[in-house]
Amino acid sequence: MTKTLYVGNLPWSTSSEELAEFFGQYGNVVGSRIITDRETGRSRGFGFVEVDTEDAERLAEELNGSDFKGRALTVNEARPRQSM
Repeated sequence: MTKTLYVGNLPWSTSSEELAEFFGQYGNVVGSRIITDRETGRSRGFGFVEVDTEDAERLAEELNGSDFKGRALTVNEARPRQSM
């Protein structure tokens, strides 16, 4: 089983691979993605990391506020998308 973590305050240049590599130092990463603007293709400064369920809460606590390329990350459990 996996859980998805929201990761905010990312540098614009961050790739999905860099995000997975960073989180992989602390737990088992199943996948990651950076959210991009639909029109420009540029990063929107946040992404999601899919991790093992047993690692999710610990990773959110340990990595929230941690330094990544000079920025303090915002990390918490992702909430389901709200339908409009």
